[in-house]
Amino acid sequence: MFRNSALALLVSILPLSAAAQPAESPSPESIAAEVMQALGGEAAWNETRFLRFTFAGRRTHHWDKQTGRHRVEGQSQEGQRYVVLHDLDSRQGEAWVGGAKLSGAEAAQWLERAYGAWINDTYWLLMPYKLRDPGVTLTYDRSEQIEGRTYDVLHLAFAGVGLTPGDQYWAWVNRDTRLMDRWAYRLQDYKPDQPPTAWDWRNWQRSGKILLSPLRAQVGGDRTLEFTDLAVLATLPDTAFTSPDPVAP
Repeated sequence: MFRNSALALLVSILPLSAAAQPAESPSPESIAAEVMQALGGEAAWNETRFLRFTFAGRRTHHWDKQTGRHRVEGQSQEGQRYVVLHDLDSRQGEAWVGGAKLSGAEAAQWLERAYGAWINDTYWLLMPYKLRDPGVTLTYDRSEQIEGRTYDVLHLAFAGVGLTPGDQYWAWVNRDTRLMDRWAYRLQDYKPDQPPTAWDWRNWQRSGKILLSPLRAQVGGDRTLEFTDLAVLATLPDTAFTSPDPVAP
């Protein structure tokens, strides 16, 4: 009895470092840096020039990551081929639908659509590369076990950046590989009681000097979303960003 009381007293007067102290949460910035390294490293990401991909079979993007030139093409709801060529920084460019070049308000509308498609589709493809982007508030949410694997879960909020700054995201970072195996999001127009939507990111593979994941599978559902024609390219003909003609393979 005396020994137990004495031990309790000793522990109570020891500094926190010597007594049992609550474990500190891992640094979200350090985890984000480890994710970037696992994906190929910051230098490899910065050196990546051209990205090509088709988002969910709907539209094909060619993006000059270093200059901001962007091309998106697909079929309109009316079944007409469209092509938009524009600069992501100035938001200026040209648009064609059914082979006819657009002007005025109609062209401006297609340029806005193209910019929104680039924002949406590249985030679905590249989100782990953007954990430390300006305007991102990154915090450590929790650790979680899923199917025998341990994950560090990061939370992302946004300070006045992007088209929908009220969105929130969660990233499940595999503690062994440091790759993101899952994300969940609650968009800014969701109802407060609506749970986040979660998708697994599958089949990480090397493209150029970086890793990309071409497949999303909805958690708790049967939906999938696939990136096809996915490639990191060292070169592209300049006409990819100046002419509505098809891009040579």
